Amino acid sequence: MDAELFIRTVVLAGAASLAACAGVGKNESVDYRAILANPDRSEADRQTDQRRSPELLLAFTGVRQGMRVLDLGAGGGYSTELLARAVGSGGTVYAQDSQTVSPRAKERFDERAKAPAMQNVVRVLRDYDDPVPPGVRDLDLITFFFAYHDTAFMSVDRAKMNRGLFEALKPGGMLVIADHSAQAGAGTSVAKSLHRIEEATLRREIEAAGFRLAAEADFLRHREDPRDSIVFRPKVPVDEFVLKFVRP
Repeated sequence: MDAELFIRTVVLAGAASLAACAGVGKNESVDYRAILANPDRSEADRQTDQRRSPELLLAFTGVRQGMRVLDLGAGGGYSTELLARAVGSGGTVYAQDSQTVSPRAKERFDERAKAPAMQNVVRVLRDYDDPVPPGVRDLDLITFFFAYHDTAFMSVDRAKMNRGLFEALKPGGMLVIADHSAQAGAGTSVAKSLHRIEEATLRREIEAAGFRLAAEADFLRHREDPRDSIVFRPKVPVDEFVLKFVRP
């Protein structure tokens, strides 16, 4: 078995195990590969797939039909749409961005929102300090993909934000975060200049809100990355970590 297949097998098995612990039956599983192969997906999204490993990422989250999901930092909606397809018509995805989301990202999301695949998506424009809409509680899953580092150079009370995420999840609910790796010891100091964050710092902040680390994945790791350049102009593929936390 080659290394890539081994990693994929481990991650998928781990996701299945976590889903089983949450009481997920086999009849509720999602064919993530079929979601990605859907012919109505855009060519731009298919290009993004090449660096995001979305089949593995979706499997790692354990997202399935009927779930209620909050997608933080939705941006142009690439991940939001994938989550919406996974939860199906019986689920809901809340797509959050701050009030100051860039006009380009807003335009891209608004255009995407016209697609049938986005019919179960609720747009949420709220600051990161208080990102959960009033009355939205007992969520099954929260995702925060490649944007947590942004909150480190914005005027965001991250401790308050993380407590809010904890309270919005049902017991046993999951928070999955992926972000760009900074060098050890960098903390949040390069969040604005390089758009990276130290994994250990992020983990400490999330665990301080009451979360427990449930799993971590290596499928976006690139150990050859010296982690000293801005992620938009990488010399080699960017090293990225993926962590799953649970609300006990």
